[in-house]
Amino acid sequence: MAGFISLMATSTKSSAVKRFLIGKPIPTSEDAHQRLSKKIALPVFASDAISSTAYATEEILIVFLSLGAVGMAAYSMLVPISLIVIALLTIVVISYRQTIFAYPNGGGSYIVSKENLGEYPGLVAGASLLIDYVLTVCVSVAGGVAAIISAFNGLAPHRVQICIGFVLLMMVANLRGLKESGALFAPPTYLYVLSLISLIVVGLYRVFVQHLPPIEHTGEAQHLLEMQGSVTVFYFLKAFSSGAVALTGVEAVSNGVPAFKKPESRNASTTLIWMAVILGSCFFGLSILAQHLQPVKDHEGIIPNTVLAQLAEQVYGGRNIFFFITQFATFAILILAANTSYADFPRLSSLIAKDNYLPRQFSNRGDRLVFSNGVIFLSLASIGLLVAFKGQISALIPLYAVGVFTGFTLSQAGMVVHHFKHREAKWKAHMAVNAVGSVTTFFVAGIFVVVKFTVGAWIPAILIPIMMIGFKGIHRHYTRVRSFLLPGDDYVAPFHTHFVIVLVGSVNQGTMQAVRYAQSLRPDRLIAISVVETAEDRQKIDEAWIKFNLADVELQTITSEYRDLTEPILNRINELDEEYDDDLITVVIPEFVTSVRSQWLHNQSALAIKARLLFRPNTVVTSVPIVIP
Repeated sequence: MAGFISLMATSTKSSAVKRFLIGKPIPTSEDAHQRLSKKIALPVFASDAISSTAYATEEILIVFLSLGAVGMAAYSMLVPISLIVIALLTIVVISYRQTIFAYPNGGGSYIVSKENLGEYPGLVAGASLLIDYVLTVCVSVAGGVAAIISAFNGLAPHRVQICIGFVLLMMVANLRGLKESGALFAPPTYLYVLSLISLIVVGLYRVFVQHLPPIEHTGEAQHLLEMQGSVTVFYFLKAFSSGAVALTGVEAVSNGVPAFKKPESRNASTTLIWMAVILGSCFFGLSILAQHLQPVKDHEGIIPNTVLAQLAEQVYGGRNIFFFITQFATFAILILAANTSYADFPRLSSLIAKDNYLPRQFSNRGDRLVFSNGVIFLSLASIGLLVAFKGQISALIPLYAVGVFTGFTLSQAGMVVHHFKHREAKWKAHMAVNAVGSVTTFFVAGIFVVVKFTVGAWIPAILIPIMMIGFKGIHRHYTRVRSFLLPGDDYVAPFHTHFVIVLVGSVNQGTMQAVRYAQSLRPDRLIAISVVETAEDRQKIDEAWIKFNLADVELQTITSEYRDLTEPILNRINELDEEYDDDLITVVIPEFVTSVRSQWLHNQSALAIKARLLFRPNTVVTSVPIVIP
């Protein structure tokens, strides 16, 4: 029988690969130096909200043109809907600006709801935002890939694979650290803002001064425009809910206040205002431009070009350098908008984990002072959704904003209670703003659930309660473990006799070292156990035991006719434990460790035995490694 073997720890080569991808570890003392300036924080925390201008107008048109079938009447609704969205944006931003100063340690909706409304509202807010952050990655990456496919239609069959590749790229970039990823993503964000402003300014000039005509459509696009219908209340609300996705990501700044340089709250507040001005003005400008140029988009993807691509092509007179700059910038901002989730999901999940509602692994920071487990989990969850929905942004949008507006509602309701409790200066006015905001966003969340329930909104509506059940189950487990381990005032640890068992595969240097180690423990009783298949094997190991002067240690051999190793050992340990029920049993396992390239050549029987013994009470497992160069 082969000796007991275990896998070696991370090799030098794998460590070198990790250092190449992620970088050198950053000490905790450098945490303050990793904080973000306002110029870097804007692309890190606001790229999600700003990037929504690339698809919010498009989603409104999809509802009216292909789902609502109202034809040309759709364009008359763009500006009114954009004005309502901007009014909603103003209310939400004012509310979150108050949250930033009231809660400078971050946490956003989760912390505000938990502290002011109670445990369950806090968990609802936390679950809502976690779902929203995963969907943010999916929608952003899918939208970015759609922008590239609009420029290069031949890439359409590889949509899902391209999406997965960019998620993995984002994961590696964020594992390197928040500051480093922020510096990397800042240029594309500012390029998008400049290209979008340029498109709006040039487009409005050409429309109102040069009288640029609407886009000429043929085929399916022309058919959609020729359809007749009235704008019902249902379709207006459905289109409004699609446009309201422009507000997703607004809460990100308040969640990440601790990541800003000092003074944190002031810098975060300024960044929030910058984000709101850019988002509101660009969204409104694109709505006016789309109203006049009349781009067309359907929900089935028959028309491959995005609304933004159609506007750029018409404004710039074809697919020239300006068109491709706009498309590249749109692709970049949408891909990098996922960085908002990578900045906030790990931080929020760490807060929930510290409150014992998520596995504690989420609260651990990695080598680069980021919550690495949260980054990896977010990436895997996003890849799963992108594969499930085939990377189609229109299929993901209905899932998108239910969670974030639920978070908005609970956060602002929590701030109403906060103002009433603390009664700072102008608390009545602040409370009134938050109350209006809470009612408004609750109404919008309700619209989402009702009008988009059958096309995907039911998924987060079901997932949030399921996550609540999971949160409570995890919390009960940690509470039970903590109460079990907490010693009472009169608790005294029991004394056990010490029984040591050495597992023997064959008599070699490793076995002899393990026996010597076991003897150094000065046990009350020491035996060796070996599992053999035949009488010849038993005779050979007995002879070797005497030959190498190990006879002073009792050797028990067990014959396993079915060639099983683990079960006979466990059964024998149980028998011995019944004979000496006050014993603390220590199982000593000699393990040979070779290089990674040859470790796989050996069986891993020690791992199987240790895995079984881990759940056995009053049992200690000790490995004696023998490193073979």
